[in-house]
Amino acid sequence: MSQATTTKDAYSLVLEAIDQGMYSPGDRLVESELAERFGVSRTPIREALQRLETQAVLVRDGRSMVVSSLDHDQLGELYVVRAELEGLAGQLAAQHAAPEEVRVLRSMAEKDFDLLGQPEKLARANRRFHRQIHLASHNRYLIQQLETLHRSMALMATTTFAVTGRDRTALDEHMAIVEAIENRDPQKADQALRAHISKAYETRLQLDANRQTS
Repeated sequence: MSQATTTKDAYSLVLEAIDQGMYSPGDRLVESELAERFGVSRTPIREALQRLETQAVLVRDGRSMVVSSLDHDQLGELYVVRAELEGLAGQLAAQHAAPEEVRVLRSMAEKDFDLLGQPEKLARANRRFHRQIHLASHNRYLIQQLETLHRSMALMATTTFAVTGRDRTALDEHMAIVEAIENRDPQKADQALRAHISKAYETRLQLDANRQTS
């Protein structure tokens, strides 16, 4: 395995660990511990951490790297951009998705109801669902921008699916998105995605407010 491949793998492993909540905002990442956990040498880990620092996923605290956190304004800025990009992905998916891609989207949306009451599993399923929409847009530049955006989404310590009732309403929103794409209606797909992201942002604000006052 080449050094470049090892570095890429180390980057993906660290990012996935943050995305899955193994490391939360404020946690300190130690090269030696990460190398042992993932079974790679410290050099690719060091290079992966440097890359994540340039992407603002990590921040330097003295000689250590710490998982970044989003303040109130950053959170709002993130959701504004997310609504725009996700809405565009929905529009393009309604226009360009292959019939097979649409059927996969529907299957995902329907099966995810089996995960009600399991917020962490739903959060992972949610990422897969949105990723499928991004791919169905068939626009590589949009997909790249959404991948960058979703790296920042990993900096949210708690999933909104943990809020009582949000899981079912979110999945109902997913069904509305699928139906718009199935009907080849770009405007409705855009509206459905924007409404979904708006509700997610509202839930996120409520979650953060409750955590600060508890």
